[in-house]
Amino acid sequence: MTSSKTALSVNLNKVALVRNTRHLGIPSVTRAATLCLQAGAQGITVHPRPDARHIRPDDVHALHELLKSWPGVEYNIEGNPFHNLMEFVRELRPHQCTLVPDSEGQFTSDRGWILPADSERLKPVIAEAKALGVRVSLFMDPLPDAMAHAKAVGADRVELYTESYASAWGTPLQAEVLRQFADAARAAMAAGLEVNAGHDLSRENLADFLREVPGVREVSIGHALVSDALELGYAATIKGYLASIDRAFDSGAVA
Repeated sequence: MTSSKTALSVNLNKVALVRNTRHLGIPSVTRAATLCLQAGAQGITVHPRPDARHIRPDDVHALHELLKSWPGVEYNIEGNPFHNLMEFVRELRPHQCTLVPDSEGQFTSDRGWILPADSERLKPVIAEAKALGVRVSLFMDPLPDAMAHAKAVGADRVELYTESYASAWGTPLQAEVLRQFADAARAAMAAGLEVNAGHDLSRENLADFLREVPGVREVSIGHALVSDALELGYAATIKGYLASIDRAFDSGAVA
């Protein structure tokens, strides 16, 4: 059993995507954050892409101001450090930045960094973020052999890209894919890294993942969570995700 439960960070991109279809300012990203935090979420995540098709720069700044009233809540800003991410890191110094190798205008993140091939260009931006006091997490595929390279470039954490698990969940491949993630998490911890996870996690598949994959400090969930909130409301949705985490730990999440 791990010493503490996995934290839930809510990705608000899809709230902003709906808001951006009109010019009325609704739904409000900061209101969504407030309701999620009031219900017990432990973090807020945004991924401001260069085309600003969902989260916009003013949202990133407004959430930074909001979270000053929520001590202990983590602010995680995701993005490609060679596009617009480092501008926010330098100005706002969030608790964590998650470096993602997406292209400009990409539909959604679809792979992790390739290490050691990407190592040399990552080292300077990781060093800069850490010098500013910002924890650095690298978005990574569940490849055990890559974890030592992630540590070598200076990362503090890896965020395991979980789309392959979500696709395999409920199929005969589920157990095999979970073993890959468990092996990657163990390799990360052996290298001295902490472990996050995210992408297509949901109320349905989250507990199974946390039960089998050791040491997950934080999950970042957006699309499924906001979809649930359309039906259930933010408060009930957050409580549902926290209950999924509780089920994993109550049944003995691996250490």
